[in-house]
Amino acid sequence: MTNQSTGVIARKQGADVELTTILVPDPGKGEVLVRVKACGVCHTDLHYRAGSINNEFPFLLGHEASGIIESVGEDVTNVQLGDFVILAWRSPCGTCRSCLRGYPWYCFASRNARQAMTLTDGTPLSPALGIGAFSELTLVDAGQAVKVEPAANPATAGLVGCGIMAGLGAAMNTGNVKRGDSVAVFGCGGVGDAAIAGSKLAGASTIIGVDIDDRKLQWAKEFGATHTINSTSTSPVERIRELTQGNGVDVSIEAVGTPQTYEQAFYARDHAGTLVLVGVPNPEMKIELPLIDIFGRGGSLKSSWYGDCLPTRDFPMLIDLYLQGRLDLDKFVSETISLDAVETALQKMEQGEVLRSVVVF
Repeated sequence: MTNQSTGVIARKQGADVELTTILVPDPGKGEVLVRVKACGVCHTDLHYRAGSINNEFPFLLGHEASGIIESVGEDVTNVQLGDFVILAWRSPCGTCRSCLRGYPWYCFASRNARQAMTLTDGTPLSPALGIGAFSELTLVDAGQAVKVEPAANPATAGLVGCGIMAGLGAAMNTGNVKRGDSVAVFGCGGVGDAAIAGSKLAGASTIIGVDIDDRKLQWAKEFGATHTINSTSTSPVERIRELTQGNGVDVSIEAVGTPQTYEQAFYARDHAGTLVLVGVPNPEMKIELPLIDIFGRGGSLKSSWYGDCLPTRDFPMLIDLYLQGRLDLDKFVSETISLDAVETALQKMEQGEVLRSVVVF
């Protein structure tokens, strides 16, 4: 059986997104059908619309989502009808070389639904990050549906599925921020502010937010930044050294994804410090650094893939902390919108006017 749903698609590169009818199959073996409750508008959706991820148009956009299990396919045991879930774009296979080495958060063969969602004429849709949740219904691999406490606000919970997890994980998992550490975060949008919140949660004593927008720097303070730097008027590297007794920070997190900010983050570290790249660069971007500086400064240069998270471990933990009042995730929701307002929300995000607009069904 096939289910009709209303969804938001990017039909061709650079064009405005469209609201249209799509067809969503009933779940097959290992799959679940999810009735979406809320889905955040993320920068990754902008990248898909622009063709920066790949050119497999048309895309069914949306991936920062929470919802209710509508039906389950054969052999599904981790969730059941009516469960409240956050959708993850990593579903570890358990059998690839990374999983077998004990690193499922790097899984090289993450699973998605086998069946395709389509337009009404049968054209297959490419779901954003294997999810496609700007839709009343979506079909995913059962491992992508992570059960969490249903008391959580769906609009907030869905954001844990991507941006919040990416930022918190960049600090707590990849960067391994510890009590008393100093941290600089370059880029104070949704992911950067999540990295600031994660650094605070981990016990960092000095947390420095760097951006070119004073409005975003105010957001950074609200999430826990102890200092902020507007890099249009001040050298961020010099100012960070002033704030750290001339040393630089223990952990430098780049949440923009440009060569300029990466270089700033590189030189803002203390000797043997850690640099984490969580901002997603354009595939055409390149960077050049003196090899002697890479050697001489020591430490670690890391990329953070999805906050190096294990969804079944990290999503329930973050929701529990949120419900306990120890992690204020509601501040990430700038506005709630209807499904027909996604294009406007994408434009607001592109202009830096919001942290997250969230579609609520």
